[in-house]
Amino acid sequence: MTVTAPPDNGPVQTQPQRPRPGWPVRLVPAVAAALSGVLLYVSFPPRTLWWLALPAFAVFGWVLRGRSWKAGLGLGYLFGLGFLLPLLVWTGVEVGPGPWLALVVIEAIFVALVGAGVAVVSKLPAWPVWAAAVWIAGEAARARVPFEGFPWGKVAFGQADGIFLPLAAVGGTPVLGFGVALAGFGLYEIVRLGIETRRTRVVRRGAAAVALLAVAVPVLGALAARSLVSDDAEDGTATVAVVQGNVPRAGLDFNSQRRAVLDYHARETERLAAEVKAGKVAQPDFVLWPENSSDIDPFTNADARAVIDKAAKAIGAPISVGAVVERDGKLLNEQVLWDPVEGPTDTYDKRQIQPFGEYLPLRSLIGAINSEWTSMVAQDFSRGSEPGVFTMDGAKVGLVTCYEAAFDWAVRSEVTDGAQMISVPSNNATFDRSEMTYQQLAMSRVRAVEHSRTVTVPVTSGVSAIIMPDGTITQRTGMFVADSLVQEVPLRSSQTPATRMGIAPEMALLLVAAGGLGWAIGSGVRRRRAGDA
Repeated sequence: MTVTAPPDNGPVQTQPQRPRPGWPVRLVPAVAAALSGVLLYVSFPPRTLWWLALPAFAVFGWVLRGRSWKAGLGLGYLFGLGFLLPLLVWTGVEVGPGPWLALVVIEAIFVALVGAGVAVVSKLPAWPVWAAAVWIAGEAARARVPFEGFPWGKVAFGQADGIFLPLAAVGGTPVLGFGVALAGFGLYEIVRLGIETRRTRVVRRGAAAVALLAVAVPVLGALAARSLVSDDAEDGTATVAVVQGNVPRAGLDFNSQRRAVLDYHARETERLAAEVKAGKVAQPDFVLWPENSSDIDPFTNADARAVIDKAAKAIGAPISVGAVVERDGKLLNEQVLWDPVEGPTDTYDKRQIQPFGEYLPLRSLIGAINSEWTSMVAQDFSRGSEPGVFTMDGAKVGLVTCYEAAFDWAVRSEVTDGAQMISVPSNNATFDRSEMTYQQLAMSRVRAVEHSRTVTVPVTSGVSAIIMPDGTITQRTGMFVADSLVQEVPLRSSQTPATRMGIAPEMALLLVAAGGLGWAIGSGVRRRRAGDA
């Protein structure tokens, strides 16, 4: 048998390999992800740079588009750290960096999962839509777990000064946040397609139309939604007084000065009463005190009861008093409706209590790590179970106590229960002069537009404010001063689409996110099977 050798065609021609980029180049996506997270933080109050959220999401989209889900997970985590580390620094003002860093490390996991999801859907047609829905899915999860959730840092809460704000009246914080993220991802897609067109001289009309619509639809939708926002006094008006009594000193020590805090608020109310009597200020129909304005239980302490009663009689109007009471063995963060003639007539118990502030999850584990942390929350507060709407001189005032303002359901329940205006009594003294009080004030502005209600924000140490249904602040106090605000405000009973639909828009966006992820994962599986075949 003769064996013939294969013909000699010369040496095999191999494609020269591109040199692998150096480590500085490989770090660019990671650095960009972290910096875009910082950019999103800068868009939040107290700054009015709301528009920076768009380039933040645009850069985030750039670093994620076309990458694997594993790369998206890491880049998303870096984005989350860049955003949440500076945003939540106030959580460590009085207790040190440990709790702050632990909170950020956990919360950034949700953003990491969003990054993985955005990377997966970024290969789909119209990917900005799917990506924005995935972002809202991450916010929805973060608002519910762990420990009943922590919605602080929702994109919507950074838009109180922005053109997108009216979208809150359409579908609440989920629709507002979706519009912002969609416009940001769309902005990147416009830039990307523009560069691609210049390089290839091929115009992809379908993709270009989607990118333009991703930016245009949220903007036009917000402009159209302005008709849903009104300051009309549908049910007349009420003259409301917001009292900020101040505290002896900032920080956790204010708790040891409970009697002084009560006296300060009573004194400021009596000073206001003197101005009313002198004709300098209009007589208020009712008065709103902050959360923790009486940490001495007025139901069991006759002295505290007498101080509040004297203040109510001096002003000649009912007062909503923020008290800490113990009833049936339960410690409650309570608003008490105090009538100048009848005394206490109604109460509202805070339902969304703050983990690690008002109750301590995993108490035994935390005590084993640091016993000082357990001593800061010696007794857990109990939750209320019913909405709180006080009838004050004929007006229906919905109570949303401090931390509750971050939760969609806690605000909406007061409006659907008949509230004609909303009050957000708060105590921010433990966070000194940090950005926390401004971040929370912005939440109240978004809530005003979301439900088309006047919102008052009485705070122990500031910033207290009166907010119109269009989100405009008409009066505000400084920080760590005694002051009061008096204003005639509109009462309203009509409901916005956001109020009527409740959770439905958020659920719809979760279905969009799930559909996009399912489509992308299914397409990937089919491609791999085709390649194997």
